[in-house]
Amino acid sequence: MEHVFDELPGVVSVTVGYAGGTAKKPSYEQVEMGITGHAESIQVVYDPVKIPYERLLDAYWHNTDPTNGAGQFCDTGSQYRPIIFAADESQKAAAQRSKTTLEQSGRFKRVLTKIEPATDFWPAEAYHQHYYKTHAAAYQMYRVGCGRDARLRQLWGQGQ
Repeated sequence: MEHVFDELPGVVSVTVGYAGGTAKKPSYEQVEMGITGHAESIQVVYDPVKIPYERLLDAYWHNTDPTNGAGQFCDTGSQYRPIIFAADESQKAAAQRSKTTLEQSGRFKRVLTKIEPATDFWPAEAYHQHYYKTHAAAYQMYRVGCGRDARLRQLWGQGQ
């Protein structure tokens, strides 16, 4: 997801990390084992004058599988659950409106993405930041090998 948001004009920064759990300063290994309750997440800092929050939501939806509440693509477990962490009531309302619109579109039988208040965000270790740039070959192999790109095309069409 980091790559998607890095490409959007108006996004100031994207940080990979963990949110939604109970442990303080969780490590990747702890989150990966599913023992902290955290979800692998990104923190997006953006300029609302240049890009509205609704555009960020659209980018999120079109790069996830909202029908799978148990993970994403070949990654399963609560640490990979689809979730939107809303920073305030305005973001929560916008996220809920976008989810409702998606549910009412008839595109999917069900949308399992949760919308919850933002919790403490813990940045991931440095080697996880900008992974799509620093480990480009491995990132591309994951996207193809995990079926991410194929599933996104199936869900959202060829433009993905």
